[in-house]
Amino acid sequence: MNGKLLPDIRTSTSAQMHTLEAIIAAMIMVGIIIFAVQATSLTPLTSSTANAHIEAQLQSMGQDMLNTLSYSSYGEDSQLKEDIENWDGNEYVWNGSAYQIFDSENETLQNSSLADVLLMVAVPRGIAHNVHFGWVDENGILRDRRYIYNGEPSDNAVIISKKVLLSDNDIGNTSIFYANTTIPDADEVTDFYNVVDVRMTLWRM
Repeated sequence: MNGKLLPDIRTSTSAQMHTLEAIIAAMIMVGIIIFAVQATSLTPLTSSTANAHIEAQLQSMGQDMLNTLSYSSYGEDSQLKEDIENWDGNEYVWNGSAYQIFDSENETLQNSSLADVLLMVAVPRGIAHNVHFGWVDENGILRDRRYIYNGEPSDNAVIISKKVLLSDNDIGNTSIFYANTTIPDADEVTDFYNVVDVRMTLWRM
């Protein structure tokens, strides 16, 4: 010992500064931990994440269905286009076993690839679905009619769409087609008939 006494922490300015710095550092660390916990509180088990995951699955499923139906071999119409060409203008609803005309239990949707795919993919998984056909009328106004309808969608519903180009040659008798569907011939001078927007809405029950 050289006879020097250690400084008293109660009277040493340097010691007090070190103590204060330690307290501040500890408070900063606690603040960082609290912030990190709050920022990462959204886990895969939360409802928001689960809903986002379900919506992504439905979006992918619906896109795959429309893409598959839109495929066509050279010189042939796609199944999606054939569904539009064969549409009689009626609205169909799911009755538990088939798609029937809205106001008639005895008439069901026949020869519809859209209905077949929905019956195969969506119905067994408990996925509700609507399908609308949209187009531009003679006055340039967007029109929309139901093809398959199962009620109002939930807040977590997803919408997938695919545009289909129709020509006079595709339609055949344009007068009968217009009378059934109210989809007009947008250009009577050329072979172009109209563009139909097929919009599919999917949501879990």
